[in-house]
Amino acid sequence: MSDSTVTEPEGREQPAVPRAVTGGHGQARGVRRPRRPRLWFEILLIAVSYWTYSAIRNAVPEQRVQALSNADGVWRLEHRLGIAAEQAVNHAANSVTWLIIGMNYYYATLHFVITVGVLVWLYRWHPGRYAATRLALFATTGVALAGYYLFPLAPPRLMSGGGFVDTVMRHHTWGSMASGDLKHMSNQYAAMPSMHIGWSLWCGLTLFALASLPWVRVLGLLYPAVTLLVIVATANHFWLDAVGGVLCLAFGLTLARLWYGSLPYALPRRVPAPAPEPAQAPSA
Repeated sequence: MSDSTVTEPEGREQPAVPRAVTGGHGQARGVRRPRRPRLWFEILLIAVSYWTYSAIRNAVPEQRVQALSNADGVWRLEHRLGIAAEQAVNHAANSVTWLIIGMNYYYATLHFVITVGVLVWLYRWHPGRYAATRLALFATTGVALAGYYLFPLAPPRLMSGGGFVDTVMRHHTWGSMASGDLKHMSNQYAAMPSMHIGWSLWCGLTLFALASLPWVRVLGLLYPAVTLLVIVATANHFWLDAVGGVLCLAFGLTLARLWYGSLPYALPRRVPAPAPEPAQAPSA
């Protein structure tokens, strides 16, 4: 077998850490070595991180006037770019009751359920890649907070005279933190970037890159595409909000690559066993 690849138990090949960048104990110089994740620490970290993200996101001042002005600007820009199709998608989906109700519940639940599910899957089956992939997700989420603060943006459903349908309010479905009685618990003007896209694309790329079953890899590709349709059909985001989510994920993956010396998906599936200490020469 060549030095450039190693074969995993499932039969797929992956790049190995180049020997030229390893130190005397097999650890790459200048990059962090993956460690075996600890379950209690990961549960605590995810819980605290999500609480912190929600607290900071909702603590960002709800700059209503500026957010509505920014929404008008984004809408005008999309018209100039010829991509302002959100209203047509929103009205078309809303005309099919069962479809839009399903999309409302999709928007409210799968965003969290699938992301946590992929994290659990990584922890169980890809422990060597877990920490780096989790870092990419956390960095993606963290940089999004800067977007919420620097560019408050109203979702299309809140635009004055935009003609969009707030599908949760119209069909009285449960679960949206942005409509109904729950709207007072969530920042209404934090639509840019879309973390529905950032998280779903993270899930999709992870499944496509690492899953061994072809149908799971196909679902990985479909998930962010369907999510994009849902966030637009429910009038929660513009197309350009999705672009913001993609850029946040690009930042997260870049940070993980710099920290670990490789993209998360190219790291070994299992945590490398520590190299034995060199034997000490007997003293004279």
